[in-house]
Parts: sequence; C-alpha cells; structure tokens
Amino acid sequence: MSLPAKVMRDGLLEKRSSGLLQLWKKKRCVLTEEGLRLHNCRGGGGGGGDARSSAWSSRAKELRFERMATVDCVEYKRGLVYFTVVMATGKEIDFRCPQEGTAWNAEIALALVRYKNLQAVQTGRNRHLSTAHLGSTGEDEEL
Repeated sequence: MSLPAKVMRDGLLEKRSSGLLQLWKKKRCVLTEEGLRLHNCRGGGGGGGDARSSAWSSRAKELRFERMATVDCVEYKRGLVYFTVVMATGKEIDFRCPQEGTAWNAEIALALVRYKNLQAVQTGRNRHLSTAHLGSTGEDEEL
C-alpha cells in the first residue's frame, strides 16, 4: 500500500444507515483498484450534486475488495438503482444512485471481479513457484 491506488470512479452515492431509522445519507465514493472509500459530508445538507465541490471529510470508511463477497440485489425504482454490497462476514450494506450512465453497482462488481481474478492468478503463480522450488530441492536430496 505504499503507492496510492488508481481511482476508477469518483462521485456521489447514498448509503442506508444501519441505525433504527435507516436513513439514506449522501457519501462521496471513490472506487479504486483496492476497494470503495466512503467519505462523509461535513456540515449539513450534503449540498450540490458534484462530489468534488462539496465539503467532504478527509477521513473515509474503506470497503476493501479483500473483505467483499459480492454486489447483489439490484433493483430499479423511480429513476434510482438500489444495490447491496455483501461483505465476507455476511454484513450487507445498501446503496442507491441515479439510474443515469454506467451504474455504480456494475462498476463496483467489475472491479471486484478484476481484483478477485488478479488474486487467483497471483495465488496460482505462488503455488507454481513453490512447488517448482520444492520439486527441485526434493530431487537434489534424492541424489
């Protein structure tokens, strides 16, 4: 994590709070190669529609792909896309966004698949390298 992750998308999403009232709260979301960062709006109302023009907190909650299982439950209602991010622990986090352009759920799902595929390839390479190394050591010992 020494280098900053490449930003794939930056914009507004609404996240359903986990509290008793389950209110929708605007978040500035930054999708990277490593996961999704959620920034709270500083002050009141969430102002404006541009994620970069509003006052956003520098602290962010990060939903890392290594802890994410899937993007699920896509529903389209009244011009909004509703979807759920399911974490490996089973925790479900609900989001909604306008149904314009490429939907956030599709971009998050594709980035998650890309991440999981890269991890699988890396695991396969490591396994191949370790078995090749162990195999050569084993042959040397037999002589």
